[in-house]
Amino acid sequence: MTSTADVSTVSTVVTPTEFTATDRLGPFRLRRLIVAMTLLTLAVWPGELGSLTRGLMVDAYVQVSAFVAATLLLFYGTERLFRFDIGTVLSQARGWQVPIAALMGATPGCGGAVVVVAAYSSGHVGFGAVVATLTATMGDAAFLLIATRPDAALVVLPLSFTVGILSGWIVDRISTVDLRANGSACELAPLIGRTRPKDLAYLAFAAPGLAFGIAQILMIEVTAPYDTIALAVGLTGTALGLFIWATSPLQAMTNQKDSPVTRMAEETSFISVWVIAAYLAYDYVVTFTGVDLEALFSSVAPVLPLIAILIGFIPGCGPQVLVTTLYINGVIPFAALIGNAISNDGDALFPAIALNPRAAVIATIYSAVPALIVAYGFYLLAPGFMN
Repeated sequence: MTSTADVSTVSTVVTPTEFTATDRLGPFRLRRLIVAMTLLTLAVWPGELGSLTRGLMVDAYVQVSAFVAATLLLFYGTERLFRFDIGTVLSQARGWQVPIAALMGATPGCGGAVVVVAAYSSGHVGFGAVVATLTATMGDAAFLLIATRPDAALVVLPLSFTVGILSGWIVDRISTVDLRANGSACELAPLIGRTRPKDLAYLAFAAPGLAFGIAQILMIEVTAPYDTIALAVGLTGTALGLFIWATSPLQAMTNQKDSPVTRMAEETSFISVWVIAAYLAYDYVVTFTGVDLEALFSSVAPVLPLIAILIGFIPGCGPQVLVTTLYINGVIPFAALIGNAISNDGDALFPAIALNPRAAVIATIYSAVPALIVAYGFYLLAPGFMN
């Protein structure tokens, strides 16, 4: 899981020994460090700004990050325990490629969709599978929706999965052009190679963070001294995640050969940065500008689904997390959310562009058609649904 500024290529094979001091201080890591230091500065700022920032960081950690960490650890741990290679399964699936690709896309996060894109580029799956996975995926925004609006997630994810399957089958029937990149293959992520102390430390804080997050869902009031502990866990976990993100050697996603704990710490940290940014952006605007976002967006209600769909064309998960945040806060309707969920490709679009730009662009365009149909179907026929 990555930010939009962090992906320059996914075609270079990098080994752990190649991460020199110069590499760690490369340009994009310097940008990450600046972002991390800015966020931490805002958190310690005196007065209302600092208080608001700290509260939002704790909310982002216990409401989203801890649940993401638990989900990823469960998924990657199971994968390692049973030695399950989804890429091999996909290449051997034949007639089931499109449904499996759609299922991988519908899985929260971007890893599944990236695997499908790589399999297509190396000639193992058809173009319909690419369209299916990119249509079905909601990227990292799925984690945020599941953690905060599970009722909406129970509609969005299965619906995106279904639309992805139908889109993939239709494309396989109508598309006669082979867009594959001559059987090329690549290493999707550098290998870290060992479970680091900071990975274990992240796990140690994610566990109590998950407990506080579950307490919030169950509406259990956290009183003294546990509220102070929750604050400490949330802020320390956030700071540790920012450190992991700022110093990470990754550009696209984690390597499947790395340990489940390392993969969990890295990918959760990447996702958390986007969630924090979205939380801060929304509350800063509401608190410090006095702008009524709900009234502002209501004035252009008919074009909101279209705007959300166009935002979905932007590579990366940041804009999509922001769209989900606006929905969670009641600013945009469900029609806009589902349109964005179907049209957006998350971080999977980065390796898609790097491996096969033409296929990536065409697949993205194809995904816009069902996004428009479904989004405006909800807008016209069920305008108040899930709002």
